[in-house]
Amino acid sequence: MTAHLWGAPSSLAVAQKKPAATKDRQIQSKVQSTVKDIMDAIVDPSADAIWGAVGTVVDETGVHESSPKSDEDRANMHRAAVRIIEGGNLLTVPGRDVAPPGTKSETPGVELEPAEIAAIIRNKRKTFDAFGRALRDHGFEVLAAAEKKDAASHIEIGGRLQDVCENCHQTFWYPNAAQPGSNRPLGPK
Repeated sequence: MTAHLWGAPSSLAVAQKKPAATKDRQIQSKVQSTVKDIMDAIVDPSADAIWGAVGTVVDETGVHESSPKSDEDRANMHRAAVRIIEGGNLLTVPGRDVAPPGTKSETPGVELEPAEIAAIIRNKRKTFDAFGRALRDHGFEVLAAAEKKDAASHIEIGGRLQDVCENCHQTFWYPNAAQPGSNRPLGPK
């Protein structure tokens, strides 16, 4: 009988905690950051790190090649690639706002307003998610190139990463911008 009495309050305590745990899970699963937040905090600085890590500079003193050489350089590439992978994953999470409330285009007349961008993303969700997956895939390629210490592949992957970024921006952020050297707009009319 005593065991039964001890069991009842214990079950009651678990039952009382269950709604709080469910509420905590709902809060944790709610999308908090915007596409702009992810781009500003994760994707842009990580892509810049990848693009800046390998290259060739020609100046008056000659040709200078740069690539990750130290363990720390390779660790930085690894970190940037992981951030690109996870940034791509985060961008594909449904329910994410494009920008915080009240945000305006930083380049009006070139870049669409956040509400306009959100409408295009809603209408072309599969395309938007494909760009996010492409980011992720290129991040995995950067990881492999960094592990192999393959600067040539790193440069090529960086170029494809740039293409993914620019094509996404042309599709969603500035679809009406004219392509350089062309009189036709890029993306949907």
